[in-house]
Amino acid sequence: MLLLKQTFLRLPKKYEFQKTLFRFIYFDSTNKIESQTDINSPKYQMNYNHMESLVSELKQRTLEASRGGNDKDIKRHTSQGKLLVRQRIHILLDKGSPFLELSPLAGYNLYEDKINGGGIVTGIGRVHGTECVIIANDATVKDVFPDKNHFGRIFYNQANMSSQGLAQISVVMGSCTAGGAYIPAMADESIIVKNKGTVFLAGPPLVKAATGETISAENLGGADLHCKISGVTDHYAVDDEHALYLARNIIKNLNISTRISKNSSKFEENNMDNEEPAYNPKEIYGIIESDLTKLYDVREIIARIVDGSRFDEFKKLYGETLVCGFARVYGQLIGIIGNNGVIFPESALKGAHFVQLCCQRQIPLVFLQNITGFMVGSHAEANGIAKNGAKMVTAVACANIPKITFLIGGSYGAGNYGMCGRAYSPRFLFTWPNSRISVMGGAQAANVLAQIAEDQNKRTGNIWSEEKSNQIRTPIVEQFEREGSPYYSTANLWDDGIIDPADTRKILGLSLQVVKNSKSCETKFGIFRM
Repeated sequence: MLLLKQTFLRLPKKYEFQKTLFRFIYFDSTNKIESQTDINSPKYQMNYNHMESLVSELKQRTLEASRGGNDKDIKRHTSQGKLLVRQRIHILLDKGSPFLELSPLAGYNLYEDKINGGGIVTGIGRVHGTECVIIANDATVKDVFPDKNHFGRIFYNQANMSSQGLAQISVVMGSCTAGGAYIPAMADESIIVKNKGTVFLAGPPLVKAATGETISAENLGGADLHCKISGVTDHYAVDDEHALYLARNIIKNLNISTRISKNSSKFEENNMDNEEPAYNPKEIYGIIESDLTKLYDVREIIARIVDGSRFDEFKKLYGETLVCGFARVYGQLIGIIGNNGVIFPESALKGAHFVQLCCQRQIPLVFLQNITGFMVGSHAEANGIAKNGAKMVTAVACANIPKITFLIGGSYGAGNYGMCGRAYSPRFLFTWPNSRISVMGGAQAANVLAQIAEDQNKRTGNIWSEEKSNQIRTPIVEQFEREGSPYYSTANLWDDGIIDPADTRKILGLSLQVVKNSKSCETKFGIFRM
């Protein structure tokens, strides 16, 4: 702490009375957030127990999904000498590499058959020091054809990624049929496993039905055909382990100038250079209110995520329901925007200003969403909530810098957009198990529709009763509760996964390391209405 003693400003006479304000001013040179949380209070313990139960449920569901298919399908797969999908990823990655898995609960409870993880494992890890996106099919899980005809988008993305110089390596360890055949065919380099991998536009049954030709899968599209005759694949592997060894060698020779810093290992818990927050991240459990309608200070969350719990706040006394400022996570400078309530016109202006600062300085933005929306009512409208809210939304939409979003509470209405929801293309978006996302809260939606129905009844002279009101309210609340659940959200890929709040710092650190690999670009804003 720095203490300035008997310090006076040279002020005009009319301001002499203010001199005493400057006598004893304390400045915290570290800008450390001083937590006000009482970890021994009954309220804290109640919140902690509630979050602990949610995290326990999350871990159980994630563990179940990571298992893949049933015992019969797993046994059939391994009996063919094939590695399970997570074994393959483990062998491919560098020893000790973190693996940032994405959407492990994709497709959760969306289909009659249990489709664990959507039948696919995706994530980011390091191979020969190069950070790679890994997409691995789980052959023990039933395939589901993608909804809404998005399957062809895979090839569109492959073509465009190639045009941008992004290397794509394909390892064929099983059947690649029909559209799946184009994935290795469009990759930079492809590896195929002898007697296990096949690539063809139509398998033997369809070939026989269409042409009358009888042929085995290996002869139709196996390793010998595609490595020796067709040239569809480039590397011949004798088994899964050999194929993964070849894949590592290809990545080693990509000649990529990695942006991973020398201190990248400090994401590991035991590294001495890792400056932890001043407070235990697991204390987040007791800070988060079990009732989402109750507010808490988002600074208490920030203090348990950032280096040394230090936070340089921007416009602290203005637009106080939006908290903005700068901090570091594993040494990486970031801007943070968090919610302390509904967004007022002043809060929106403050947010737009802060986003512009981060864009100008090329600083990644982290959003901590716990937002009911933008303020409504005559006073807010008269103070320009529509145009000020539009400024914030415009700034977030146009910000051409890495944006990472965490849903740490409610995410309702246009507040979801202003705080960089999925539609605003954050590089990563993770949710906490207590979070909820919808147009509005279930109770509010139920009340609105019940009010409309009551007004209609009054106009037609019908009798309105509490029983009729409840008949409208109850199913609406139940629907909003079901579809606002983070499990519904993650099943539909509205996020990149539900995470343990205590792991937020580590996941943010890994995400920041990944986005450092992208090129910085200038942000161009459109019109800000004044």
